Amino acid sequence: MTETMNFSLTAAVCILIITRCTVTSTHPECSIILHLQKKEDECKLRMNAAASLNTTAGCVMEWDGVSCWPAVSEGDVVSVHCPLPLLKPGSPPVLISRRCTVRGWSKPSVPYYEACYYEAFDGDEDMGTEKRYFDTLRLIYSVGYGVSLAALLVAALLFCCFRKLLCRRNCIHLNLFVTFMLRSLSVFIKDSVLFADQSTDHCTVSSPQCKAAVTFFHFCVLSNFSWLLVEGLYLQTLLLFTVTQTRTLFWIHATVGWDFVGTPSVAVVVWALMKKQLDDEGCWDNLESRLWWIIKTPILLSIFMNFLIFLNISRIIAQKSKATRVNQNEPHLYRRLVRSTLLLIPLFGLHYVVFALFPEHVGVRPRLCFELVFGSFQGFLVALLYCFLNEEVRKEIQRALRRRWPETNTNAVNLPAQEDVP
Repeated sequence: MTETMNFSLTAAVCILIITRCTVTSTHPECSIILHLQKKEDECKLRMNAAASLNTTAGCVMEWDGVSCWPAVSEGDVVSVHCPLPLLKPGSPPVLISRRCTVRGWSKPSVPYYEACYYEAFDGDEDMGTEKRYFDTLRLIYSVGYGVSLAALLVAALLFCCFRKLLCRRNCIHLNLFVTFMLRSLSVFIKDSVLFADQSTDHCTVSSPQCKAAVTFFHFCVLSNFSWLLVEGLYLQTLLLFTVTQTRTLFWIHATVGWDFVGTPSVAVVVWALMKKQLDDEGCWDNLESRLWWIIKTPILLSIFMNFLIFLNISRIIAQKSKATRVNQNEPHLYRRLVRSTLLLIPLFGLHYVVFALFPEHVGVRPRLCFELVFGSFQGFLVALLYCFLNEEVRKEIQRALRRRWPETNTNAVNLPAQEDVP
């Protein structure tokens, strides 16, 4: 009877948490399962120690799936508090009592699901709705990363095929394309490793494969943010410095954004070594760990530096547009200014500023929708704006078509020109 109750209780908690955990690469709610696992290990050690002493009592020490009950004499009553990780937010501590009888431990005076997490059992309908929501979200961002990966691959091939396009600016674009492709691949690899088997307990699973997948994912994300920052820094140097100075700064930016001496590699290696030594639990995907700041700090710095660069570039664009307005009417000037400014948003990843300062557990649903959905299509937007609609790329394609088919009138398929740099 007690074993059946323990199994049902633990299974219900696991189902609830796993449903919430299979959305992103991390799941803070799994701290409940890890807490129970830790308490169970401590209880088993005490049980083994009590067994070695050959102590006799009315009721032996017992782990019921949530709490560890000590060995007591017949007739004694023991009370324990509801574990804090399971307690409803804002609720006072609840005492749960059990009596030692002739037949063994009695049932708890208050069921755990009422005392601790009654709100979690509102019904299968709410759980099913939440699961469908997360499944839909995962499908959308999978499609987004797939579309981005395909578009970026074509864009990278175009830059590599036409050597005339490989100027310093387009080389930076090409490196950014590569980081977006790696980020998309890392998402698919991580999902295939972590969530391929729906019966897997994602809160306690720990394997070298899943740790490697999460580590690779963090490296790709950091590299992507580093090259987004490089894009901002280089575009600002084009507006502020001479051509000679930009050549030197280009290699400095490339070193920071890429290669094995760059920020992504250093941060990920330090994080992985410290996780192995200090927090080697699960698949290393717990955002509640303090070690997460080793990864998060460079990302936040990149986001806010790009935001400041965006404001400065917008100011420079506005000043230059006003200074060069000769025979131009005001509406045309402002349209050009707005278009040039909007083109910088996907290039700098400015949409991440919206939730950058919020804790990970605040606004989970809006954050997931905004960052996962929009972020998954960011690579596609960058490839579209800075390759497919790039006037230089269009002209090179037209020249290639004229050389291949001289009689073809390529002017008939011209697309509207799109400026690459404001």
